[in-house]
Amino acid sequence: MFESLSQRLSTTVNRLRGRGRLTEENIREALREVRIALLEADVALPVVQALIQRIKVRAVGQDVVKSLSPGQALVKVVSDELTVVMGTANTELNLAQQPPAVVLMAGLQGAGKTTTVAKLARLLTERKKKKVMVVSCDVYRPAAIEQLRTLAEQVGVKFFPSEAGQDPVAIARAAVAAARREVVDVLIVDTAGRLHVDEAMMAEIKALHAAIMPIETLFVVDSMTGQDAANTAKAFNEALPLTGVILTKTDGDARGGAALSVRYVTGKPIKFLGAGEKSDALEPFHPDRLAQRILGMGDVLSLVEEVERKVDQDKAQKLAQKVMKGKRFDMNDMKDQLEQMGNMGGLAGLMDKLPGMSGLPDSVKSKVNDGEMNKMIAIINSMTKKERRHPDLLNGSRRARVARGSGTQPADVNRLLKQYMQMEKMMSKLSKGGTKGLMRQMRGAMKGMGGMGGLPPMR
Repeated sequence: MFESLSQRLSTTVNRLRGRGRLTEENIREALREVRIALLEADVALPVVQALIQRIKVRAVGQDVVKSLSPGQALVKVVSDELTVVMGTANTELNLAQQPPAVVLMAGLQGAGKTTTVAKLARLLTERKKKKVMVVSCDVYRPAAIEQLRTLAEQVGVKFFPSEAGQDPVAIARAAVAAARREVVDVLIVDTAGRLHVDEAMMAEIKALHAAIMPIETLFVVDSMTGQDAANTAKAFNEALPLTGVILTKTDGDARGGAALSVRYVTGKPIKFLGAGEKSDALEPFHPDRLAQRILGMGDVLSLVEEVERKVDQDKAQKLAQKVMKGKRFDMNDMKDQLEQMGNMGGLAGLMDKLPGMSGLPDSVKSKVNDGEMNKMIAIINSMTKKERRHPDLLNGSRRARVARGSGTQPADVNRLLKQYMQMEKMMSKLSKGGTKGLMRQMRGAMKGMGGMGGLPPMR
C-alpha cells in the first residue's frame, strides 16, 4: 500500500532539507505536492481538503526542533495528522457481553466477507483464546455455505450448518441459540452480498440485525475500490449501526485511498486490514503505525509482533545454541530461515515494514520477490540429506543434478551456494563473538542476494 504516496512525500520532504524555518511559502509548495499525492492515491476530496488545512495550520511558521531538519519537522506534522484522520489508535472488538458475543459481517459481493469471517475466527481463536462459531446466512450465492464450512474446518472453529432454501433470519436465530447451548464465546454471522447497494439487501440485513442484536456490526470493503469504498461504507452506515470497518485486499492496493478516507467519511473506526488469501492474513489496524509506513518510516512495532508470533522460537533457540557451540550452519538451517521468512509475509512483506524502504529505486524493489525465495527452497529440497549437511560435496555433476531436480539452472544453484557460504561465514563470526566482522559479513550477504533483489547495504 501507499507506494506512490510514500515516494512523492519523501521527495517533498527532501526538498525542504537544509532550511532553518518552515515558511508559509515553502509550506504552500510542499502541501501542493502532498495534495496531488493524496488525490492520486484516490483519497476522497473532503478528506484531502481537511487534512491539508490541518497540516497547514500546524506547520506554517513552526520553528524547527533542535537536531531536526525542516523536512523531519514536516514529517512529524504530516504523520500526526494522518494518524488523526485514520482514527488515532487501534480500536479493538468489543466482546464484553454475556456469551455469545455476536459479530455481524456486512458488505458487497466480492469484497471478501466469507474469507474474512474465517480470518477473524482464526485471529480470535489464536490471539484472544476465544471459542468461536461461524454461520452463513448467504442463501443466494452458489456454494457460499459450503465455502464457509470448508474454511471453518481449516481454521479449526465450529460451523453451524444452514441450507440455501432457509430464511436468513431463522438461520441466524438458530445459530445464536446453538452458540448459547454450546457455550461459545463469539458467533460470527456471514451475510449475503450484492453487486451494489439495493433496497432488498438493506432490508434483509436490517432484519438480521434486529433479530440477533449483534454487539459488533462490521462492514467488509475492498480497499482497491478507492473512494467507492468510503462511499459504500457511508451508505451502509446510514442503514446499519456499524461499529467498525475491515479493509480487504490491501496487498493489491498500491494507492491506499480507502484507508485514509473510510474513517473520516463514516466516523467509524477501521478495525482490521486483510492482505492476502491465507487464513492468518488479517491484522489489527494501527493508524499511527500506518502513518509511519506511508512516510517511509517503516512499522517496526508490527514487525516485532509478527516475529514473536510467527517465528518458531524452538527452532530459533536451537540454531542459536548450535552456532554458539561452534557447530557448522548447514543447508537445513538455511532452509529453515527461508521458510520462517516466508511465514512472515516474505521479503516484500518484510520490506514494507522496514524504515527507509520507500526510498529504494523501483529497479531494486521489482527484484524483491518471493518467487526467488521459493526457488532457493526448491533447490535445497533437491539435495540429498548428506549434501544438505555437507554442502562442500556439491561438485559440478551434483549441482547439475540438483538444478534438474528443482527445475532451475546450474547458475541458480551456484548463486544459492554463494549466498549460503556468506551466511555460514557470518554465523562463524557470531560464534567467535566478532561483532564488527559479523556486520561486515551481513553487509556482504545482503549484497550477494542479487538474485533476490539486492537489498541496500547496511550503514
